[in-house]
Amino acid sequence: MASAAFEEIVETFEFLEDWEDRYRHVIEMGRTMEPLEEAFKVPATKVDGCASQVWLMADIDGAGPQAVYRFKGDSDAMIVRGLIAVLRALYDSLPVAEVLKVDAGGELARLGLNDHLSSQRSNGLRAMVERIREQAAGAAAGI
Repeated sequence: MASAAFEEIVETFEFLEDWEDRYRHVIEMGRTMEPLEEAFKVPATKVDGCASQVWLMADIDGAGPQAVYRFKGDSDAMIVRGLIAVLRALYDSLPVAEVLKVDAGGELARLGLNDHLSSQRSNGLRAMVERIREQAAGAAAGI
């Protein structure tokens, strides 16, 4: 089940019938998101497979499967910053074991993103989801 924050995005998207309005909303979400500090924009946090520069940094609270997954992210592209904000609404503050159970494709499909993002942006979004899953799996395993 999606978080309340993600459900709020779904409701907003249902209200905004025009995709251009939805697109602007995602960009605005990115604008309001706190930027990642420059010191964390390093190769270890960079996400490969994205057309834009993307960095995701996990902040795991606790240990094992019940550890809480939090992350920060940033991009040099405003729409991608917005997509990071969407992913934060989907994943942030979940136990790492729950992160691994999220059907990101299904949840993001509720927003219609698959139909309106370029193939490069879609590939980048998948790469970000994969990085989140890898981070959560490592935390759940105690790595």
